[in-house]
Amino acid sequence: MQNLTITLQALVVASVFFVWTVRYQNIVQEFKHYGLPEWLRDLVGILKITFALLLLIGIEHRPFAVAGGLGIAALMACAFVTHLRVKNPVFKMLPSLILLVLSLIIAAINYQLLNA
Repeated sequence: MQNLTITLQALVVASVFFVWTVRYQNIVQEFKHYGLPEWLRDLVGILKITFALLLLIGIEHRPFAVAGGLGIAALMACAFVTHLRVKNPVFKMLPSLILLVLSLIIAAINYQLLNA
């Protein structure tokens, strides 16, 4: 169980860092396309990177993994709802939905391991 959560945490962290660094121009375009303000984009980016760092720290300190997982899950739920509202095709919704589910799994496993 511990190896599974570490693998999932690494996957989610890598995904967040990739999207918010390497593919940052896509993020800028998406927020403009959806009519969302720049300050919100910046806030979401800061929160995502912060929660991703909590997932990394959480490899050694489980409470941080629970907090990071729940934080990423909350942001991904908002992203998924945004994709629904603008009527994006399913393939554009899938990344946020997958990261939402993975983040909830990470939080649940780490919570169980904390209380074991």
